[in-house]
Amino acid sequence: MARPLRIAVAGGFYHVMARGIERRSIVGDDRDRIAFLERLRALPQRFGVRIHAYALMNNHYHLLLETPAANLSQAMQWLNVSYSVWFNRRRGRVGPLFAGRFRAKPVDADAHLLEVSRYVHLNVVRTQAHGLAKTVQASRRLGIGAAPTTAQVNDRLRTLRQYRWSSYRPYLGLGRACDWLQCQRVRALAGGRTREQQRESYRKFVEEAIREGTAEDQWQRFERGVVIGGAAFVKRMRALAHGQPLEQPEVKWFGGQRDFAGIRRAVERVKGERWERFANRYGDWGRDLGLWLGRTKGGCR
Repeated sequence: MARPLRIAVAGGFYHVMARGIERRSIVGDDRDRIAFLERLRALPQRFGVRIHAYALMNNHYHLLLETPAANLSQAMQWLNVSYSVWFNRRRGRVGPLFAGRFRAKPVDADAHLLEVSRYVHLNVVRTQAHGLAKTVQASRRLGIGAAPTTAQVNDRLRTLRQYRWSSYRPYLGLGRACDWLQCQRVRALAGGRTREQQRESYRKFVEEAIREGTAEDQWQRFERGVVIGGAAFVKRMRALAHGQPLEQPEVKWFGGQRDFAGIRRAVERVKGERWERFANRYGDWGRDLGLWLGRTKGGCR
C-alpha cells in the first residue's frame, strides 16, 4: 500500500489533512467535535507544534501547522490515534477511523502562508449545498457553469462567519479567543498596523474570494502536488524528499516540475494579451487554458 511522502523540516510549515475511512464521518455530534479540538489544543504543549489555522468538517479536517522541531509525524500520530480511541470507545466501535495516514504538504511560508490559511478556512463552504462541489467547479472552469448568485454568495459568507469548528471566527475576533491558536503571524500578512485593521484586512482577503468567484481556483492549485511553493522552495524540498517510488509514488512528482513561464508566454501569444490582464478574470478561457496546460502537460503544481 502506498504511503504518503514525509518531508520533515525543523521550523517548517505544513498543510495537513486527514479524511475518514471510506469518506465516513469522523464526528457524530458536538461532543465529538469538542473532544477533537481538546486534543488539537494539546499539541503545542505536548509536541511544541504551533497551530496557525484549522477547519474540522464532518468527514475530514484541515490544519496549518508549524513544527519548530521536525516532529510532525509524532504529533499527528498522537492526534489521530488518541481521537480514534475516544471515538471508538464512545460507540463501542472497533477498527480504523481515518483513511490511512494523514497527508502533509510543506508550505513556503514566505510566499503562500496567507493563501493556504484562506484555503483551510474556505473548506467550510466547499460543499454541494454551497455550490462549490468539485463537479460544479469543474463545469465553471470549462465555461459551462453559472456564476454564483448574490443569495448564494451571502449564504456562503453567513456560513463561514458562523461556523464554530474552524479558526476563522478567532481570526476575526469573534467569540472566545483561543490561547493555543497562533493568528497573528498569518493575519499580519493581510495588512494593517493595529490588530483590528489586520482582522478587517484578513476578512476582506478571505471573503473577496467568495464574492469575486475566485475561491474555486484555490482548490486546484493546493490539491495537486506535494509541495506548496515556488521553484526555489520546491528545489529545497526535493533535497529533503527521500523514498521509494513504488512505496511512495509522490517522489515522482519532483521529477515532473517545469517552469510555468514558457506556458504562460505561449498562451499570451495565442490570446494576444498579457497574462497579468486576464489571469484573475473569472471564466477567462486563456487563464483556464494556461492552468490546464501547466497541470496536464507541464508538470506544474
